[in-house]
Amino acid sequence: MTGIDWSTGFEEVKEPTSKSGNGHDPAQPSDPGWPILASAAYHGLAGEVVARLLPQTESDPAALLLQYLVSAGNVIGRHPYYLVEASRHFPNLFVVLVGQTAKSRKGTAAERIRPILYSADPNWARSRVLGGMSSGEGVIFAVRDPVFAMRKGIEEMVDAGEADKRLLLDEREFFQPLAVLKREGNILSRVLRDAWDCREVLATLTKHSPTRATEPFISIIGHITADELRQALDHTSMANGYANRFLYACVHRSKFLPHGGALDEAIAARLGTATREAITGARTVGRVVMDPEAAGVWEQVYPRLAKGLPGLLGAITGRAEAQAIRLALLYTLLDRAPQITKTHLDAAVAVWDFCEASARYIFGDLLGDPVADTILRALRSAGTGGLMRTQIIALFGRHLPVNRIDPALTTLLLAGKVRRENRKPPIGRPAETWFAV
Repeated sequence: MTGIDWSTGFEEVKEPTSKSGNGHDPAQPSDPGWPILASAAYHGLAGEVVARLLPQTESDPAALLLQYLVSAGNVIGRHPYYLVEASRHFPNLFVVLVGQTAKSRKGTAAERIRPILYSADPNWARSRVLGGMSSGEGVIFAVRDPVFAMRKGIEEMVDAGEADKRLLLDEREFFQPLAVLKREGNILSRVLRDAWDCREVLATLTKHSPTRATEPFISIIGHITADELRQALDHTSMANGYANRFLYACVHRSKFLPHGGALDEAIAARLGTATREAITGARTVGRVVMDPEAAGVWEQVYPRLAKGLPGLLGAITGRAEAQAIRLALLYTLLDRAPQITKTHLDAAVAVWDFCEASARYIFGDLLGDPVADTILRALRSAGTGGLMRTQIIALFGRHLPVNRIDPALTTLLLAGKVRRENRKPPIGRPAETWFAV
């Protein structure tokens, strides 16, 4: 592996692999489209953590890596940043791990990573990892400023607030906060968008709830199945930029360990110490820049990341450049390096490419319009026989008005996903029939 400071006492280990010792990988999906995380992503301290943990867990190596990167970034806090024009990008990430319920070991990855971060920062591990976000007001409350009120003409503190503005939202049932977004008047989407952007202040503009949070630092790790994710994300999430602030990662069980595994205590302690030292160093850093070689590589990679993709996939991956920069910043900080190097950038792009491939695997070429996507799936299932308009209307139990179905068909037609024919049956008038292209 590269980027490891061997003076910490680690002997060299092989690159992470998802296979068990006997070469049997029982849960590796047979689908050739399943995304694979390139070895460049397992760089430095993050890669060392994964390599040490993987033989002792059924967790996916990608899940372990992302859990570590997100957690370490949140522990570091709002200190180091990379400047893009006038915007500061800090090491906070939003990640969604996508896999089968209880089979992909998403939660197991978190439980494996958390003790290492506990060793690095016990106060953070005990009090700054929370779950159950159900409202924007609740998120702000968790990082709120002190609250003062006038009592008998004297201003007094009535709530000390939260001095530590770091917050890792650990959402094991990510479907629930996605459902909250659809409730009328709920501000969760806006608050989380502002949190990812690291706005100076999060606040509610209501008279009866004046809670505000200054310089919050929020990261998210969510767990969900692919079916739930496809059902929950809608046009609004795509249009307002909520969805593309997240990285999506397909994960699965890496192996069968009937009796579990346990990391050697000495190795666990050294990983915790190395993480603590990296985090302590990162907190003294301000602006981070690329060295000349990395800057040249970024100039080559940037057009591909910035180009964008069509449809729902394009909406979900629309912040590729920003996500890659944040990942590169994290690898640099964990290496305790003064500048982003080509190696850090290669690791970051490898993670981004994996997350883009995961999004492609999950969403394919869906458009993000639930009506249009339902019709497209039905037409593909119908094959060469196609579906008549009356059959398409019947897909929705005849409860959806025609003025909702017609625009969806037009959207599919303009996107080149379907074609239309007027077929004349043996008896009666020609029937409008639709086919998937």
